[in-house]
Amino acid sequence: MTPSAKRIDQHGPDRGAASATGPRQRLGAPGLVLLGALASGGALAQSVYVSSEKDHKVLRFDSAGQLQSTIEVCQRPRDLKPSADGRRIYVVCGDSNQIGVIDRVAGKLVDRIAVADSPELMSLSPDGKTAYVSIEDESVLAAYDLASKKTLFKIRTGGEPEGVLVAPDGKTAYVTSEDANVVHVIDLVARKVVKDIRAGQRPRRLALSPDGKELWVSNELSASVSLIDTGSRGVKATLRFAIEGMRASDITPVGIVLTRDGRTAWVSLGRANHVAEVDVASRQVRRTVLAGKRAWGLALSPDESTLYVTNGLSDDMTLIDTRTGKAIRTVAAGRVPHTPLALR
Repeated sequence: MTPSAKRIDQHGPDRGAASATGPRQRLGAPGLVLLGALASGGALAQSVYVSSEKDHKVLRFDSAGQLQSTIEVCQRPRDLKPSADGRRIYVVCGDSNQIGVIDRVAGKLVDRIAVADSPELMSLSPDGKTAYVSIEDESVLAAYDLASKKTLFKIRTGGEPEGVLVAPDGKTAYVTSEDANVVHVIDLVARKVVKDIRAGQRPRRLALSPDGKELWVSNELSASVSLIDTGSRGVKATLRFAIEGMRASDITPVGIVLTRDGRTAWVSLGRANHVAEVDVASRQVRRTVLAGKRAWGLALSPDESTLYVTNGLSDDMTLIDTRTGKAIRTVAAGRVPHTPLALR
């Protein structure tokens, strides 16, 4: 805990969160040094995949941020999710209304699944057979069978659904509605919304604690994160972020990722160009770290030593050492990088 970091009030504003800036090293666009997704010996290499919305590609980096290859995919790729065996990556493409299927070994797009208009984000069922996708233009959560490519059902949501998270038991889904400012609790067996939980303004992304008892929700226009008790299905705390010298309206949380032990949360602060490291138990900001312009998507390396941050307005990705809280380097990552995905 840095001396200047203050307690984040559970239901009231706090403007004293710590600010720290790590060194940034801008690298030139790296060249292609390895094609495909194979390491020596034929095993899948540890890689970081980044969807580039304007390039209609998924870029593959090594763990140090060196570009290895690019994969042509469908139009305006956004969310990325791995198959259970890690050999495929599913990519949501917002302008072609598809889920693209990437074969990691072949290093190319091998299939496409048609979905409804303007898909946003997705979550896979625990068995990996079903994709649950937020469909912005229809205001629904849509379920798709990945093998048959058939639509299974659709469930009405509030306007502009985005974040989707399926609980580990596969029976419940949580979906954010940016217009309604709620998190929908959806019974996937009954196929209906069973509760609407009021969050902050423009809720975006979701993360679940390892024990499944706490749901974190980023509120882009409230400079906050709502913590929801999944048992009582109510907001138990609100974490508000502040950076010295910056307006609250410039702090726009979006991405959230929790460590496997549940002790630390990382939150991207959007147009504040920082990410915040939060101590989960105390609800305190340990430190903030400078990234690129509009820090957005987040992913932790498999060993959780590196945080990868996609910066949508500076077209790059920042690598942060999670132990020191310092930026290691920033690398070019295509035009409007959206989602990073780190895999072994």
